[in-house]
Amino acid sequence: MRKISFIAVCTLVSCTIFCSCGSSDDSKATTTTEIREAKTDSPEYFNLRPKLEKEYGYTHAVRIGDDLKISGAVSMNDSGIIVGAGNMEQQMKNCYSDLEKILQHYGYNFDDVVVENVYTTNMAEFIRVSGYRNSIYKKQFPTGTWLEVKGLAVSGQLIEIDMEAHKVKP
Repeated sequence: MRKISFIAVCTLVSCTIFCSCGSSDDSKATTTTEIREAKTDSPEYFNLRPKLEKEYGYTHAVRIGDDLKISGAVSMNDSGIIVGAGNMEQQMKNCYSDLEKILQHYGYNFDDVVVENVYTTNMAEFIRVSGYRNSIYKKQFPTGTWLEVKGLAVSGQLIEIDMEAHKVKP
């Protein structure tokens, strides 16, 4: 069984590298470098607040290839204390500040965001201050979902924002 699988893989790789598969456009052919890059696109993890993330059991972001997935950002300091208690606008600004730090860590910005999901315990208040997002997304808004929820992970959190970004290689 292993011998057949190995032969099948070798045949597929050989065909991918050496055959144009009927296409006269060489730019569409896969190169050895592209195959090597595909094999090395292993997850790259980032912890914004390592101690808290370990305690709560999550990683704040992971990049695989050109795709970046960011866990929900909330308004808290490095000790896990809520910042901006009772103030939706301040908590939202703090969330975007943390999200920007994560995006920048990987060389991304808000123009690269393709999905944004907002979870809030008070939708009416979120909608009232949501105009702030116009200063974040200057080019185009991403797709996403806004959900009102009964509660978030820590009492006093009013908003949580997660997102996905994609960076096109130059």
